[in-house]
Amino acid sequence: MGNSKTSVTAPSIISDFKEITKMRLALSVVFSSLAGYLLGVETVDFKTLVLLALGGYFMVGASNAFNQIIEKDLDALMERTKNRPIPAGRMSVTTAFIIASIFTILGIIILYTINKQTAMFGAISIFLYTCVYTPLKTKTPLSVFVGAIPGAIPFMLGWVAATDDFGIEPGTLFALQFFWQFPHFWAIGWFLFEDYKKGGFFMLPTGKQDKGTAVQTIMYTIWTLLVSIIPVFGFTGSLELSIVAAILVFILGLGMLYFAIRLFKEMTEKAAKQLMLASVSYITLVQIVYVIDKFIR
Repeated sequence: MGNSKTSVTAPSIISDFKEITKMRLALSVVFSSLAGYLLGVETVDFKTLVLLALGGYFMVGASNAFNQIIEKDLDALMERTKNRPIPAGRMSVTTAFIIASIFTILGIIILYTINKQTAMFGAISIFLYTCVYTPLKTKTPLSVFVGAIPGAIPFMLGWVAATDDFGIEPGTLFALQFFWQFPHFWAIGWFLFEDYKKGGFFMLPTGKQDKGTAVQTIMYTIWTLLVSIIPVFGFTGSLELSIVAAILVFILGLGMLYFAIRLFKEMTEKAAKQLMLASVSYITLVQIVYVIDKFIR
């Protein structure tokens, strides 16, 4: 009796809410959107900034909640996910669906008040993540390719929110975050390989923790590095990068490449986890360098 009472306390409800929407992931996505906005805007409008943060959080939270509804039975099989609110029995599917639906509606409405294109890309992101990426995860490693599309939208979305325009600039931001996701998610798929196998998820490109996967991880890391410095050459419209900033971004890319090569050499879960952590640091620092470079150039 005592346990049932404590299970519905305010702290536990808040904790489950954070988990069903994956708050930390959602906040990192919001960070990318705000970085894209700051890169595209001429004069910062703090109202738009707040709307973008709220709308972005709702959209990501909705995607994560729908994902956990669809994968509830598979989540129960894996150590990493078995204590999530739905498989652990702390939240019903109905409650999660209501949260996801409300977040979707609020997210689209809020992003629509910024401009139509921002709302459209936000809606596309939810659809691809929920209706295409999630079902494909148990069927083919190509799910990572599909999942990289909604995952790359936030950085681009910020620029579209600032300019109401889609061109070479947001396309470049999209490409950077798109290529980055392959080494990032393959690193996760590597060190969680056995756990993912319990749920029947196919995350690695070869389906194995082998040299083929490690080589592809290196190749996509190189692509990420190259795309990140393209703005220094003046090919990307008003998205520019100074030589100093490009050198910094290049060095950050070499750091990530070091860990990708290390994975190839060591072929261990420890090396994969280090690459994952390096990739998170990389994308965050690159976005910070881009933004600072714009405002001090």
